[in-house]
Amino acid sequence: MKTGFIGLGIMGKPMSRNLMKAGYRLVVFDTDPAPMKEVTADGAEAAESPKEVAGKCDVIVTMLPNSPHVREAVLGENGILEGASPGTTLIDMSSIAPLVSREIAGTLAEKGVEMLDAPVSGGEPKAVDGTLSVMVGGKKEVFEKCCPVMKAMAGSVVLVGDIGAGNIAKLANQIVVALHIAAMSEALVLAAKAGVRPELVYQAIRGGLAGSTVLDAKARLVMDRKFAPGFRVNLHIKDLGNVLETSREIGVPLPLTAAVMEMMQALKVDGSGDEDHCSLVKYYEKMAHIEVNR
Repeated sequence: MKTGFIGLGIMGKPMSRNLMKAGYRLVVFDTDPAPMKEVTADGAEAAESPKEVAGKCDVIVTMLPNSPHVREAVLGENGILEGASPGTTLIDMSSIAPLVSREIAGTLAEKGVEMLDAPVSGGEPKAVDGTLSVMVGGKKEVFEKCCPVMKAMAGSVVLVGDIGAGNIAKLANQIVVALHIAAMSEALVLAAKAGVRPELVYQAIRGGLAGSTVLDAKARLVMDRKFAPGFRVNLHIKDLGNVLETSREIGVPLPLTAAVMEMMQALKVDGSGDEDHCSLVKYYEKMAHIEVNR
């Protein structure tokens, strides 16, 4: 069975390669020809449009930047809907607004096409080693059928509810990650300004209640001044925008999330939008006139 993959960016390219390592025959598409050449050199078949991908595959994975991109790839001209047959399944692993997931799923259902919203967490390192965390929304029977495809790219795959629930879970995840990075940044800048080595503070607190996956993943990058993107500030701004839009729609105040969103917007204005989101530390460093390093 051929599997389609649309979107070969920082996350999609390694995810597609892990599918091929697991034995899946891929048909791929991206608007950028460069990653297409790389992935086809690894053995994938190139397509000229999402429509062509859908016409050749029973299961299609999309990994795209935001809601408009997914809507266009699925419902636009030469999109998945035009090429898909009844019984085809779309696994959208992009991080988009939950209401958009439900809208797209409803349109696909009219043609007998199933959909799972299955955003991921873990960034580029976990995309590369195939240990992403996947949060899935959709029908249980569709989830069970497609679970092996997702497990080829992930260490954890959890069905959290009906369509849209996967992206709700991802929004919750992005709140926690953003606030963890902000808290870590505050703590390390405090230590540096007080004349205590951030490296030793990190080692002292990582084994206690303050320890976290975020702390272990990001503190070392900050202290080594490595801000190459694993997950860009701009993408986290996009996710927090979806968080705040959803929170307003359902009436949930999120004051801490709103504050971190403004910090990330300030970073973007300062030219750090394409850096890793751990560069949030620069917001605090600028105010405190200190740099965190080892």
